[in-house]
Parts: sequence; C-alpha cells; structure tokens
Amino acid sequence: MSRRALVTGGVSGLGRATAERLRADGTEVITLDRAPGADVVVDVADEDAVASAVAGLGRIDILVNSAGVIGPNQPLWEISTADWDRTFAVNVRGTFHLCRAVVPGMRERGWGRIVNFSSMAGKDGNPNLSAYSAAKAAVIALTKSLGKELATSGVLVHAIAPAVIDTPMNAATAPEVLAHITSLIPMRRVGRAEEVAELVAWLASDRCSFSTGAVHDISGGRATY
Repeated sequence: MSRRALVTGGVSGLGRATAERLRADGTEVITLDRAPGADVVVDVADEDAVASAVAGLGRIDILVNSAGVIGPNQPLWEISTADWDRTFAVNVRGTFHLCRAVVPGMRERGWGRIVNFSSMAGKDGNPNLSAYSAAKAAVIALTKSLGKELATSGVLVHAIAPAVIDTPMNAATAPEVLAHITSLIPMRRVGRAEEVAELVAWLASDRCSFSTGAVHDISGGRATY
C-alpha cells in the first residue's frame, strides 16, 4: 500500500524538495501552503482552517512540517510584539496544529512518521534572529515531548536542524546575517535543498525504526551538540 504524505510549505524551498523526493519513493504527496499552487491552500497558523483541511484529506501516514518564516532581522529590543507573535504562530503553532490534527489517525492505524523542521538557530541562537531562534528551539522541545508520548504507538517523531540552506526563504535574510551564519559552517558552503530532502525521506520511511524524539543535524559540521 502506498503511503500518503502531507507536506506543509510544499510549494517552494525545502518543502518542495521534500515533496519531490518523497514522490520518487512512490509516496502520494499532498502539499499544503498558503501560496497558490498548493494542493491545499491554508495558513498553518489558522487553527480552524488546518483542522478542517486535514479532516477532509483522509488518511495521512507521513507529516512533514516544513512551513516556516524567518521573522524579523533585528536586535531583540527592536522587535515588535506583532512580529514576534507571527514568527511563533507559523513556526510553532503551525507545527502544533498539524501534529494535533494527524496524530489520532496515525495512532489508530499503528504507523506514522512526523518530521518537524527546526534549525541550527534553535540550538545555537543566531544574532538578530531571536524570534526565529526561539521558535525553532520550541519545535525541538515539542518534538522531544511528542516522540516520547508516541514511542510505543508505531508513530515516530523527529526534528531536523539544518544550517543555512539555499532556499527562497533566505532571500529575506539580511546579507550580513546570512554571511555570518554561513561563516559558521566548517564545510564553507550553504546546504542544498535536495540534501535536506534526502534526510527527510529516510526519517519518513520504514528504514528508520529505532529512533524517535530525536534531532538530526544537517549542518555541514556546524553542530555543537
């Protein structure tokens, strides 16, 4: 039986690369994005819209929470409450909304894979990206907790923590911030979206069987813990 995957943020960047890689494995992929061109056009921050959309999709075996925003490129003391809240609404509440919507069905069927996109920023904290860094740290904690809650259910939950990757989202990152975080990568280059998608494909498969609640770095050697 073919698996069915739901990939948020699936229209561009890491989400699009992930959707293409999963399809190469024979997985039926449904993309969810607020951008036109997605199979389901929904803002992941909208609780009711997410619940309604997922309820209408039927069986979801694999969830990839790729939707995200970089948030404000400013020192913390200059960030508005609205910008802080929007960064958390997409990156954290969006992940929560989707996990909550798909987990009951996965538990009932006794099989599921959830991959949440965090970031090296969630581990190290990037200067002038405090909202993004804090939100991605929250995704790590959410993943660890949910992984333990589902550990005996057949549903495995992971987070990935990429360093800077060549995606459209980073076009919104200030050049000096982008240069700083690239300089921290021992391989001295940014990552490619297809490299991240390959890791996601393994985590979303039966090949991954004795790991859950874990954070998998894909950072060109940047990881410090």
